[in-house]
Amino acid sequence: QVQLVESGGGLVQPGGSLRLSCAASGLIFSIYTMGWYRQAPGKQRDLVATITSRGATNYADSVKGRFTISRDNAKNTVYLQMNSLKPEDTAVYYCNARVVDFDFWGQGTQVTVSS
Repeated sequence: QVQLVESGGGLVQPGGSLRLSCAASGLIFSIYTMGWYRQAPGKQRDLVATITSRGATNYADSVKGRFTISRDNAKNTVYLQMNSLKPEDTAVYYCNARVVDFDFWGQGTQVTVSS
């Protein structure tokens, strides 16, 4: 069965950095578009960044220039490097794997940006 396991969340001060990881298993990782989404309390789940099987990336305007998505197909892992974090980045961050009609989600990892 497909599993996506996120890690790396936590509490960080404004201006700080975190690196999220998502380890995938049970799928042919290299063919999937991988993504990070986030959901703040009382809000919908929104796109943060995606990376295609060929390495093309896409970012939400709110994180451009601060966040970087990358993938390591040898390790079946996708990363999200988050710099210059702001309180409004506080949310549960979810990993997503998508190809054609297949769409899988991780359980989420909490990121809290607060002084």
